[in-house]
Amino acid sequence: MKKEKKVGVGFGVMLLKNRKILLGRRNEDTKKADSELRGEGTWTMPGGKLEYQESFEEGARREVMEETGIILKNAKVICINNDKNEYAHFVTIGLFSEDFEGEVKVLEPEEITEWKWFASKDLPKNIFPPSKKVLENFKIKKFYLN
Repeated sequence: MKKEKKVGVGFGVMLLKNRKILLGRRNEDTKKADSELRGEGTWTMPGGKLEYQESFEEGARREVMEETGIILKNAKVICINNDKNEYAHFVTIGLFSEDFEGEVKVLEPEEITEWKWFASKDLPKNIFPPSKKVLENFKIKKFYLN
């Protein structure tokens, strides 16, 4: 019997501090990078999958805390994207925040090997496609990119 494929819902949180954006490097190992969309070795925003009965903001707070130790005070939805490849299909909710506290720590070293703040003009080349779309949406002030 063939397994039915489903669309997932996830989110990426763009954290901006002193005009720099926080990105984490995914593990090179596919299993450890922990994404159905793959993306091993790429740079990504904090984020994850939306859990049952959770608001976008609650999910963002939970994932940012679990992955970085940062306490997210406020976040707003800035975009929605349709991310799909040969491995998976996700609707990605992009959120933005400048309202947070705490220092970044690598709390899930198996998944994300390092966190780093990047100036928008000096972003790495290999950005996880869903995170790249959120950054593009933010830059051109678009809510949706196909």
